Amino acid sequence: MIPRLESRAVDGLKTPFFDRLAQLGFRGDVEAEASSRTVFATDNSIYQVEPAGILFPTNIDDMQVVAAVLSEPEFRHLDIGVRGGGTGTNGQALTSGIVIDCSRHMNRILEIDPVRRVARVQAGVIKDQLNRALKPHGLFFAPELSTSNRATIGGMVSTDACGQGSCLYGKTSNHVMGLRIVLTDGSEWWSRPLEEASLIKVMVREDLIGRIHRVVNRIARDERERIDELFPRINRYMTGYDLAHIYRQDGQFDLNSILCGSEGTLAIIAEAELNLLPIPACVALINIRYGDFNAALEDARALTVLKVASVETIDETVLGLARKDVGWSRIAKYVSQDAAETANGINIVEVLADDETELEAKIEAVTKALNGGHADRLGYTIARGHSDVEAIWAMRKRAVGLLGNVDGPVRPIAFVEDTAVPPQNLAAYIREFRALLDEAGVSYGMFGHVDAGVLHVRPALDLTRDDHMPMLRRISDAVVALTRKHGGILWGEHGKGMRSEYVPEFFGDLYPSLQEIKCAFDPDNRLNPGKIATPPSAGDIVLEPLLKIDEVPLRAATDRVIGNEIRSAFDNAAYCNGNGACFDFDESSAMCPSFKATGDRRQSPKGRAMLMREWLRLLAEKGIDPRQEAARLRWRSQFAGLATRIINSVNPRNRTDFSHEVREAMDTCLSCKACAGQCPVKVSVPAFRSKFLELYHGRYSRPLKDPLVAAIETILPKMRRIRWLYNLVIATSLGKRMTRLAGLTALPALPRTSLKTQLKRRGIQIADPLSLATLSPYERKRTVVFVPDAFTAHFDPDVVLAAINIASNMGMMPALAAAHTNGKALHVHGYLQRFETAARRTADYLQGLADLGVTLVGFDPSMTLTFRNEYKAATGIPLTATILLPQEWLATITDRLAGSTTVTPGKRYKLLPHCTERTNVPSLLLDWKKVFTALGIELSIVDAGCCGMAGTFGHETRNRAIAERLYEMSWAIPIVNATPETVMMATGYSCRSQAKEIDAVRLQHPFEVINELLT
Repeated sequence: MIPRLESRAVDGLKTPFFDRLAQLGFRGDVEAEASSRTVFATDNSIYQVEPAGILFPTNIDDMQVVAAVLSEPEFRHLDIGVRGGGTGTNGQALTSGIVIDCSRHMNRILEIDPVRRVARVQAGVIKDQLNRALKPHGLFFAPELSTSNRATIGGMVSTDACGQGSCLYGKTSNHVMGLRIVLTDGSEWWSRPLEEASLIKVMVREDLIGRIHRVVNRIARDERERIDELFPRINRYMTGYDLAHIYRQDGQFDLNSILCGSEGTLAIIAEAELNLLPIPACVALINIRYGDFNAALEDARALTVLKVASVETIDETVLGLARKDVGWSRIAKYVSQDAAETANGINIVEVLADDETELEAKIEAVTKALNGGHADRLGYTIARGHSDVEAIWAMRKRAVGLLGNVDGPVRPIAFVEDTAVPPQNLAAYIREFRALLDEAGVSYGMFGHVDAGVLHVRPALDLTRDDHMPMLRRISDAVVALTRKHGGILWGEHGKGMRSEYVPEFFGDLYPSLQEIKCAFDPDNRLNPGKIATPPSAGDIVLEPLLKIDEVPLRAATDRVIGNEIRSAFDNAAYCNGNGACFDFDESSAMCPSFKATGDRRQSPKGRAMLMREWLRLLAEKGIDPRQEAARLRWRSQFAGLATRIINSVNPRNRTDFSHEVREAMDTCLSCKACAGQCPVKVSVPAFRSKFLELYHGRYSRPLKDPLVAAIETILPKMRRIRWLYNLVIATSLGKRMTRLAGLTALPALPRTSLKTQLKRRGIQIADPLSLATLSPYERKRTVVFVPDAFTAHFDPDVVLAAINIASNMGMMPALAAAHTNGKALHVHGYLQRFETAARRTADYLQGLADLGVTLVGFDPSMTLTFRNEYKAATGIPLTATILLPQEWLATITDRLAGSTTVTPGKRYKLLPHCTERTNVPSLLLDWKKVFTALGIELSIVDAGCCGMAGTFGHETRNRAIAERLYEMSWAIPIVNATPETVMMATGYSCRSQAKEIDAVRLQHPFEVINELLT
């Protein structure tokens, strides 16, 4: 049995601060639990700094309350850090003080003026969220970045973010028209460019606003000559107190040049006013393959002078990882190599135009140059149109996460990943950079914006190793020297953060000017201290120096305690690099449903992975190996220790067990496995969640619904025999109250149709290895054994009968697999010993059938893929055969399907796929298109997120509100808006059940539709 793990209490000095906030009317959320502090201790960097608490303001008034309380003498020693999407790669938003998170509530688009091409937004608005709202107006917010589906506008402003296309569109600061900020004294200010007369009026003010403008204006004028000498004239000029652009080309004073890139060290950003651009009408990508990565870099300069929109490059390491990724099938035709060639790099050239004629002319100019010859160019492809172009850019955006998807503890990490040099120096610079890493014996991946002179480089290290830890310093110092040698900077894109120790070296004798600016805004060094600059003095506050890269707490400290063996045993939980792909705001994206429904980062794959790491660390500190504890539990009877578990559950001493906080985060996981497919690092929450629940319930008792759900596959056949009683119970108010007491709700009725009876009438045999062995090889080849899951068989038997009809109509010999426990519910709820026992029996039976050469076909994607995933991951499960998904089987008989139907004119066919198949085997969705094309039908795959049901998740009382919210966010829209001419289909049983429960709509399984067409 695992021990009680004491949850870390909030520092006693912080509690009065939270109380004071409430007294002054703070209306946002306050979180100080150990679980929240654990999740907010990390971002996408190598660092781990636990905050004292997290605030989620609802508006600027809340921000002013926070600033006002901090200015009170009692709280002068507290500092704060503002956070957006949490995707920073250098710890910019990490703090040991109070975190202000703008993403949960301050995420409203306040105004869009399409005539002036201006938008006003709160700081927590996500870039892609804004662009989705702008699209109907033909406009977009230009700065592009790989984390655009979770990065907030406030975060973009704070790092002056940019990425692909920056040579054309510039950085975030180039599109900021105004910033509404809160200063340390609680005052607010709209920072906008000022003409001289307006500036003078502001500077004569006696308040903090006046002082700030006086100091910044004096530095801009007095240090003009030195600023011009020092700031590199490159696209990625030095951000973080950008002295070079305080005075704009039109002569206006612009404080925003200081605020953009200031990383929350000067003020709290509440709102931003942004300029917008027209969406390019036409776009194409020319994808060029090279035999040598250096050749790709050398060629990039020649490509840039062709006046294209952007040039991106990707090395062989990232390409190799992309080929294994979930989205490769969509773009393979554009970036795949011939069998005879080895592509060690690609350049992606973007061409934009206002019309097709202009686009073709620009493409011709590029291809003409390419056809001129280059020894290391292997060939090129052209992708036209927004859909294909966006798919390729999506792969490029995932590159930063993909680099973490390698085996073992040595993995590419971010600490020198955004250097920038003049583009003409890039090839020479990268040659020296690669030589530096090669000499150190370090592998790496490279990709980036070669047109801007920026290449993202992530050396592969394991900072838990004594021989790797010193490399963090050695490589960083060497890269600083290398960038200066080539006229560049260390921070070309991702901010300074924990790398601020190098600021004085780059700014030289201008660094005191940065200190003056910091002092003008934040004299007490309260805002994100240690980053960018430290005030020269701060009253009686003892100043912290600038942060040093190897003196800030690292994630590796936790990982070292856990140990590599246990890290690798828990399904990549400890290897989550914090890239934040699971924070995708888009409701049509499958990952992560629980985060989309709650907005709570603890209830996301990243949050759960961080909690799991901390839980494993606490166990390790007590000398507990969770693998050994699990083995001990499995040897015991499930009833052994029941009394102890009940006592532990009611004992007040156990209320502060950190395991409870972990369990609360795990409770809302739908086990849809979207993370296992879509997370670039392949963090599989359902896998480590099951292991956690097994151990947790070895100490604490289970809720009543757990054994009921776990036994569902054996209960259903018995319920079928008393169908009338079961249906009566779930339909009456008394029965519903009883099921709610058991923790279950919205239970589906059993249909009148009995699968067993219908099979007997049709003479369909139950597949038996001995009987099948008597068939001839030809007969076995024609035999299709359908493997129904318990839910489809008992609640939706018409789907099984439709599949049997299809097989018969196609001249095949259908049979049905004998009822065996699939075990999905057992696995989801952490009954891992029972799961493995059941899986072994089922695998023995199915393998026996497969060995005879018959085809095995499942129904529900989630249940069928359990045979491929959970069975394969378990020890000693003897299943090597593949149980096909319906579309995989149908795709093998399209020649028989072709011409066998008469399609009704005017009908439209749409398919809502199950999350698990959509995210784990997306290429198989193309099989559905292939099948319906053979039938003479154009099938549309609906881009929808999660239905909210996920097996029994939506039937559990505690989860019902989340399940309904998810359905309304995504699935309800295409279902409710479907016309009478639209045939809506869904592959998942639970998905169809959810639609029937909420909208009283019976979605058909594709088997049923195809059967009707054949009939």
